[in-house]
Amino acid sequence: MNQHQLALPVMETFYTVQGEGAFAGAPAYFIRLAGCDVGCVWCDVKESWDASKHPSVAIDQLAADVINAGAKICVVTGGEPLMHNLDALTQALRNGGVRTHIETSGTSPLSGEWDWITFSPKKFKAPLSEFYQASHELKVIINHKSDIEWAAEHAAQMPDQTMRYMQPEWEKREAMQTLILDFIRKNTQWRISVQTHKYLGVD
Repeated sequence: MNQHQLALPVMETFYTVQGEGAFAGAPAYFIRLAGCDVGCVWCDVKESWDASKHPSVAIDQLAADVINAGAKICVVTGGEPLMHNLDALTQALRNGGVRTHIETSGTSPLSGEWDWITFSPKKFKAPLSEFYQASHELKVIINHKSDIEWAAEHAAQMPDQTMRYMQPEWEKREAMQTLILDFIRKNTQWRISVQTHKYLGVD
């Protein structure tokens, strides 16, 4: 993508609370960018995959909306947000005093300046090696018992200080929560991530 990209395809924006991971419960403004080439079978926003179906929004407008909302954290998600160059977006947000967070599968090169990177690798497309050192948080969706061992393999490639989360896939949460809890009792560097926003009934 052009380094001077001035607009991005946006599926939706909303000001809510972060529901997952290290910042769960914190108020955050979400920008959900359109476009994804990972193809998770259990994705709950498949309508985000085709970027051509969503409007392009000027980066200056996106940043102004976040700042005007009074948000102190902006989470850029998708889709797969790093299919787009995010240098200009993060610069505009930081100029407005907003913390920049991203949630990514790590399958496209890192762009932008981030205060927090949540790396959520998927089996459907291999991540790039740069994310193992660059990320602050590893979050793996547990959809099958084999995903627990797969998550541990990724964690072994990351620094000790990287926060480690296993998150049950929502439709299988009761069975997966039991497996995760059994694992983290024995592997205490891990935590369980629960989608608190879904329990709260908010976006």
